Amino acid sequence: MNAAVIEEEQGPRSRTTERGSRDAWLYLLMFGLIGLAWVISQAGLFKSGDDISYWMAVVGGVMMTVLLLYPARKYIRVMRNLGRVKWWFWMHMLFGLFGPWLILVHSTFRIGSLNAGVALFSMVIVVASGIVGRFIYVRVHRGLHGEKTSFQELRSRAGFVENETRSKLAFAPDVEARLAAFEQRELAAGKGLLTHLRQACWLPVQQWVAVRQCRQALEAPLHKLATEGQWSDEELARRRRLAGKLVQRYLEAVVRVAQFTAYERIFALWHVAHLPFVFLLVASAVVHVVAVHAY
Repeated sequence: MNAAVIEEEQGPRSRTTERGSRDAWLYLLMFGLIGLAWVISQAGLFKSGDDISYWMAVVGGVMMTVLLLYPARKYIRVMRNLGRVKWWFWMHMLFGLFGPWLILVHSTFRIGSLNAGVALFSMVIVVASGIVGRFIYVRVHRGLHGEKTSFQELRSRAGFVENETRSKLAFAPDVEARLAAFEQRELAAGKGLLTHLRQACWLPVQQWVAVRQCRQALEAPLHKLATEGQWSDEELARRRRLAGKLVQRYLEAVVRVAQFTAYERIFALWHVAHLPFVFLLVASAVVHVVAVHAY
């Protein structure tokens, strides 16, 4: 095994790892904001009907109303050239977090009336649905062409393309066979709904199992090379780590390509389920505001 070639795979962290890190920070921020809202509500700094609470509700309501501009920009022709989609998306994300947070603080975690309860729970459902939508969106926004290009580049660097005479895992033919079988099975899978659900929910588990199996299968050939090359323990550990990274990144790339169509289909279904709750939230919020000012 050529160490210089294997070292090329060290590089930056994989996109899946980076994406998982961003997701973790987002969820941590979300739970942190909920905890902060609970602390504020229990501190007795204001009551749900006083001026501070009122203006919190106003600002939060305005922020959530502005959220409607994001889908409007995509469908109303005169708005399509107003700023980059990326900045609109980030505005949608930030307002979608902090607008509901202000409403939650305003409520002090209490339900004063039926319409207020409907509005609050509708908001919670819409926010939760939005988080799910964001999770799916980041997995489809690159497009299938981008995922396939990234996958083919990785295959080329790893030497797994047909015109390469020797791959970086040629010393472990069993591992090469496992990777090829995983790739062929998932990229040639059917396109039914059950297949999409399996690839979205269960395929990462299958990937994890395949990574562990491949790393175990790497041990014997690596030890053989270590004996022949008189490697030190540190050298063996380094090459084991690099070979393991190559296996993990390759399987991640296969999973991204396989999951793309699945997430695209699920994203379309999510839109259908998300919109009714948005309409329910708008209607209940209007009723709540009218009731507050009327009585």
